[in-house]
Amino acid sequence: MIDPSLPPEISVELRSSPHILRMARTGKRMDTTYNPALLFVLPGFLLLTFLVTDWKGVFVASLGIGMIVLLRWMALDSSHRTTKRRLRLAQTHAEHYIMAEDLDYPCQMLLRRAQNAVEAILNSKVHRAGLIDSIDNQVTLPEEVWQIAQRLRKLSSMHAEHGKLIPRELPPGMEDAFKPYTTALDAAWTSLSQRVRHLEKYAKQVIKADKVYHTHKRLEALAAKTPEYQQLIAETVHDQHARQHIKELADQAAHARKMFEESISQARLAAGELLRTPLT
Repeated sequence: MIDPSLPPEISVELRSSPHILRMARTGKRMDTTYNPALLFVLPGFLLLTFLVTDWKGVFVASLGIGMIVLLRWMALDSSHRTTKRRLRLAQTHAEHYIMAEDLDYPCQMLLRRAQNAVEAILNSKVHRAGLIDSIDNQVTLPEEVWQIAQRLRKLSSMHAEHGKLIPRELPPGMEDAFKPYTTALDAAWTSLSQRVRHLEKYAKQVIKADKVYHTHKRLEALAAKTPEYQQLIAETVHDQHARQHIKELADQAAHARKMFEESISQARLAAGELLRTPLT
């Protein structure tokens, strides 16, 4: 995951080379070694050419080999420069991306849940239509997930360290001495889990609003033809029944619109609840 506050051009560079990010994270250096076999193969090839042909053949072969070596060197040099630049960029922004390897499995799963919730919100029709604009989802939600990811990375690191420091079998009476540290880790996990549940609650409300929105759009198309239906009823049903059917049409349209408005309102309330406890 990449810090959403980074400039777009840097984010694109980092996303395009996950293997470079791993190299930067592990401190691995670029492999700039060349195949030493070429030192023996090329002279041997030229000698064989001389034995089979003459100096003219050797000259032509040398030119051909020289061109091949030059083109290969240019391609490798360009590739090495690109890799070196991206590696330097990854090292410079090492604190602005989080990889799966930075998290333990439970934290990976929790982060995935947060990302899924945000993806559901940002891909929803009501979001694209601007109907849940109580917060700037496009900016706020990626930042929210990034804040969660940062804390999960720290929690994973501390949890691993905690596991190394605490013996598997504690002497009698020593459990209470270690308990506050375990409790602190559990409290952090509980807090982050609750934060993710808030995101998921918001996503569920948005998905619900999306379904109602889809139905509402169909109803709007049908509502445009309401006069035709009313005319049909008025022409074919007796007065008392006609008035009743016309009223039912109007009531159903109003009820559907009310359901749609309520679902949007619930989604906005869920967003507001998310904002009331920001991660800082």
